[in-house]
Amino acid sequence: MISRMTLFAFLLFGILLFLQYRLWFEHGGIRDMVALKQTLAHQTAENDKLRKRNDELLFQIERLKNSEDATEGRARNELGMIRKDEKFYQIVK
Repeated sequence: MISRMTLFAFLLFGILLFLQYRLWFEHGGIRDMVALKQTLAHQTAENDKLRKRNDELLFQIERLKNSEDATEGRARNELGMIRKDEKFYQIVK
């Protein structure tokens, strides 16, 4: 006959296995936590990239608001505008 201590040890071991299974494999367990950490790292990197882009755009906006030369340069390069007294020469290769 199995002694009470042996039966108690098997019971505790079974409970330990059950809890370990839940800890590692069920929803909200360690596997989910690792996946969430990877997602968080990816999203943080994406946010940093977008934050840098926003900072660059804000800098360009401020420069365009405060600098007439920047506005003129942008109008010349992107819109092909020239001043009233200028002549435009286009060299075709």
